[in-house]
Amino acid sequence: MTALIDIQLVYDGDDVIAAQIPSAEDLQRWGDTVLAYLALGEQEFTARFVGEKESRTLNYQYRGIDKSTNVLSFPFESPPGIELPLLGDLVICAPVIGAEAKAQNKQVTNHYAHMIVHGILHLLGYDHINDADAQEMEALEIRILAELGIDDPYQDDYFDN
Repeated sequence: MTALIDIQLVYDGDDVIAAQIPSAEDLQRWGDTVLAYLALGEQEFTARFVGEKESRTLNYQYRGIDKSTNVLSFPFESPPGIELPLLGDLVICAPVIGAEAKAQNKQVTNHYAHMIVHGILHLLGYDHINDADAQEMEALEIRILAELGIDDPYQDDYFDN
């Protein structure tokens, strides 16, 4: 149960925000924990760390929402008859993650972990469009984050995606 992660660091803004972007080791641990918890084999995904401009552009282009957001998930859709262990791409907005963590009195690393777990679950087909799906996804996130020693991020119901 290994996550193969293509890390793309394209954020080139504030040095403090850049320094908070998680290490390859943290990303590996978080990805491996999700896969192990769900008893999945080796899977690959991209984690692209961006600024607000790219996040806003993609959020508007793909979701019709004209603002930057914490994480966007782009699941890979393989051609019919071809099976690949490729989940897709996560686009993570470093300034938004930092601002949300500060506003919510959360450790930035823990908020990044939550957004990576959340994003991977989206890549696996989980969603939170209706209440039942949201409850299922949030409960799964809480259990996976507990495996990482991270408290329930929904205790203050702060997630707005």
